[in-house]
Amino acid sequence: METTELIDILSRGEDSRHQFKADITNVDALAAEIVSFSNTSGGRIFIGVNDDGSVRGLSGADLARLNQLVANAASQNVRPAVNPVTENVPHPAGAVMVITLADGVNKPYMDKNGTIWVKSGSDKRRATSREEIQRLFQQAGLVHADETPVAGLGAGDVDMSYFEGFFEQQFGEPLARHNQPLPQLLANMNLMTQGQLNVAGSLLFAKAPQYVLPAFIVKAVAFAGNEIEDERYIDSRDISGKLADIFQQTVGFTIANTRADQGEQGVNSQGQSEIPRIVWEELVANALIHRDYFISAPVRVLVFLNRVEIISPGHLPNNLTIENVKAGNSNMRNPILASFASKLLPYRGLGSGLLRALRAWPSIELNDDRVGNLFKVVISRAEVQR
Repeated sequence: METTELIDILSRGEDSRHQFKADITNVDALAAEIVSFSNTSGGRIFIGVNDDGSVRGLSGADLARLNQLVANAASQNVRPAVNPVTENVPHPAGAVMVITLADGVNKPYMDKNGTIWVKSGSDKRRATSREEIQRLFQQAGLVHADETPVAGLGAGDVDMSYFEGFFEQQFGEPLARHNQPLPQLLANMNLMTQGQLNVAGSLLFAKAPQYVLPAFIVKAVAFAGNEIEDERYIDSRDISGKLADIFQQTVGFTIANTRADQGEQGVNSQGQSEIPRIVWEELVANALIHRDYFISAPVRVLVFLNRVEIISPGHLPNNLTIENVKAGNSNMRNPILASFASKLLPYRGLGSGLLRALRAWPSIELNDDRVGNLFKVVISRAEVQR
């Protein structure tokens, strides 16, 4: 890092990626900072810098002591161990040590006491909620929300006529000819865990999953204007049921509440949808399959005069960005759901769905809100007066 870059960064103050420390003498305190950065998105610690961004500076003896402190903290006081990179950057007021920490791939990291730290703005805090800790395991690929057992749902809650139809279509023989007991079959298909339907099995095949999983629905509202604060709305539905039913009803809601262009067709014809149907199919399927099921919140579909917003709980997983998603990259946050979705929905699971939607309707904006922990897709439409 050049001195000019250092001065520019310090002038902007602390944030969730940049932490200033005048000095550090306690190895446990340093380990907590390292853990918080590793569990969040990585970042840099600047030692020899006051809270206001002014440089205090470090002596040669300070730099030697701090390099040993960093090595000890990262290898002995952080679990699993990490490999920070240190750099001594010259400054007119004295040297500054810059510790660079990558976004960890083995989350959750913790200190020697087992405390999990995460960044909260420019500061850090303990991760205490079950959902937050589960998401850290999820980011490391150690656990997936769709395999979580659902208390109160067992093999007796499966919609048998629906499951039998699916089974025969996929395996070419009636379920009645399959001698394996239903609980064992469901377990072998990764739909049952510890004697209970898991989240995937419940959402795909339970008779009424919304009674046990009430947050995993779609809340859809069509407004008369362009603001969510507008109390006037045209249509409002809570869409629940099996995943395939939610998909079909949500696509139907968006089509029903956007316009149909008659073009040169007769007045009695249905006309062409204002926005191609494939756009809704791809975006709704992605919202249902790739949302974060560790978050107890619904997918929201908001239809305004000038746009449609599809809002999914959970930001993009791991190191995915909007740019590489547009390039066709994908990450299966819910691998069981994704594997079955290709058989129940128009979903291919190859990272190509968004590309097809963009080709059919380029006026699509993607927003990965990591602070609000949600992913929003905004589909622009030509505004007309109702």
